Amino acid sequence: MSGSAENRALIASLIRDVVDFPQPGIVFKDITPLLGSPTGYAAAIAELAAAAPDGVDYVVGMEARGFVFAGPVALALGAGFVPVRKPGKLPSAVYTQTYALEYGEETLAIHADALPAGARVMIVDDVLATGGTIAATVDLVRRLGAEVVQVSVLLELGFLNGRGLLASHDLADPSAVLSL
Repeated sequence: MSGSAENRALIASLIRDVVDFPQPGIVFKDITPLLGSPTGYAAAIAELAAAAPDGVDYVVGMEARGFVFAGPVALALGAGFVPVRKPGKLPSAVYTQTYALEYGEETLAIHADALPAGARVMIVDDVLATGGTIAATVDLVRRLGAEVVQVSVLLELGFLNGRGLLASHDLADPSAVLSL
């Protein structure tokens, strides 16, 4: 087993399914056992950072679980971290984007001055499900004039076809540490 294969096996062993959460019919992927394991968490950060192209200026992570991965990835890359949050959580002027979830609707916000035009941005999140959260974040990043150079997630739920939505946003090849 290579280091990457060993990392992926460790990561997979530390993610548990929670059935019918947050509502009936949803199988929630619980990453708290992964976060509680120093070696598992380090392996996840290493795998996400390894997917980055050269020259990433900023790593963008979405509230809340995306923060857990995007911040450490930014540090590993020597890049800045930019949070994308729920409305009312950022203290300055913001842009917002509303999108559909697999079980509802949500709105995200980014500071209007968070990214300089032309910045090379990597978006990092925990899960790619339907793609709505990442697509909304891509729209926010592009609204600021920055370039999305990579999207990386810990876990892709392929049966929900999030890649299809991302392809419609000109993001044909997101990377995933694990795919189901």
